Amino acid sequence: MDNKTPVEIMLKASKITKVYGKTIRNQVLFDIDLEIKKGEFMSIIGPSGSGKSTLLNIIGALDRPTSGELTIDGKETTRLNEVELSDFRNRSLGFIFQFHYLLPAFTALENVLMPSWIMSKSPSGKLEERARELLSMVGLSEKMDSKPAELSGGQQQRVAIARSLINSPPTVLADEPTGNLDTESTSQVYELLREINRELHTTFIVVTHDRRIASKSDRIVEIVDGRIQKDYPTDAINDEGFWQEAYPIYCKYCKKYEEKCK
Repeated sequence: MDNKTPVEIMLKASKITKVYGKTIRNQVLFDIDLEIKKGEFMSIIGPSGSGKSTLLNIIGALDRPTSGELTIDGKETTRLNEVELSDFRNRSLGFIFQFHYLLPAFTALENVLMPSWIMSKSPSGKLEERARELLSMVGLSEKMDSKPAELSGGQQQRVAIARSLINSPPTVLADEPTGNLDTESTSQVYELLREINRELHTTFIVVTHDRRIASKSDRIVEIVDGRIQKDYPTDAINDEGFWQEAYPIYCKYCKKYEEKCK
């Protein structure tokens, strides 16, 4: 008898395609099949234009697939209307972007509270208490009343991380979350994301060009030309061999692909 705990699936994508344009059609994604377990920390990698961000936007209910089905936390999002989709996005998903998108006129605490105000329509003491707890968790207990201009780049991204968690989403999507940070801040933000992943059991889906993040994820999915090229856990990776194959023309000096910087 098998006594193993059944694996809970947070996300299942089936035959997801995306085509832009009607007269001139540009297909970006081709029959994407993907399952992500609850509590998994997964990185999506691939060259520029491969479809990584398009897939993340579809997973995040920011865009719709041309065809296929997508189920997140038991909800088939491809069947929701715009109002239902917006409500689902605010309640069930958190977002961290390369640019923090903090509102400059508001304090760190107020920026963190924004998504909860949208959902609840009115602030509450309980929500403010949670926002304060999140800012303390990300190491900003002394910066709650500071405005974005008074914070460093790394601190601003920490505020964005806290904001992504205010509605207790089971899944957080991150698009190049350390793309604008220096090496030290990148390391700190990564460790913070992993800590949140471990302590809150939040599922993370991260699009990244940063091998330090990707190589320390639970799993890597590589997308090339709109198709999943590789999909396997990081503990199965021969590090250098994998990265040389995954990024054969990646320039470590200017952080661009070599054909673009020659």
